[in-house]
Amino acid sequence: MRMAASATRVRGVQGHRAPPVRRLDQGGVVATVARRGAGPTRVQGVDRLVSRHCRCGIGAGEKGGGLTGPSPVDRGKPGSKIHALSDRNGLPLSVGVSAANTHDSVCLESLVQAIPAVRSRRGPRRRRPNKLHADKGYDYPHLRRMLRARGIRPRIARRGIESPNRLGRHRWVIERTIAWLTGYRRLTIRYERNPGLYCAFVTLAAALTCHKRYLKLTT
Repeated sequence: MRMAASATRVRGVQGHRAPPVRRLDQGGVVATVARRGAGPTRVQGVDRLVSRHCRCGIGAGEKGGGLTGPSPVDRGKPGSKIHALSDRNGLPLSVGVSAANTHDSVCLESLVQAIPAVRSRRGPRRRRPNKLHADKGYDYPHLRRMLRARGIRPRIARRGIESPNRLGRHRWVIERTIAWLTGYRRLTIRYERNPGLYCAFVTLAAALTCHKRYLKLTT
């Protein structure tokens, strides 16, 4: 309110002389500076608009960054893709980030290797599940061999054989997990050009999802 009242008073000033503001400019410092007007700007060193050694990269207003590529489902706009592997209840066990034009099957092996040890009621901690469900995008012989070598039964939909009407029986679980992760505003749109930072935020979102589930079960 006081600033609005002061602005109303400034509109009535004639010429370039500003009157002292009562109780705020008792010594007339503001009015003295206003009479002299703005002085010449001082130029020190090289023009700041010229890119220097560490400023030759991507600017603050430019788009790009690591792990980005043309999205095949968004008119070729650059973006990233979040990969996730969850348990039967939808809790994310391992997550990853790649370019938007990366095929889903490329990151399956790294996701399986990143599964943490899960405490079991009896015996040592388990590091692999009994079976893995996936859609037709993972129907490749080398992926099936990789899962069997780790003692995991592949339950991957076969292209040209499995009916597309039954894919939603298990796929809705991982789709809900992805919805939980992208529900955080920081992950809906990628703002970080550094892929490590974005992957860290995805990991943090997965940890928060598991923590919320734990609180729901224990309280």
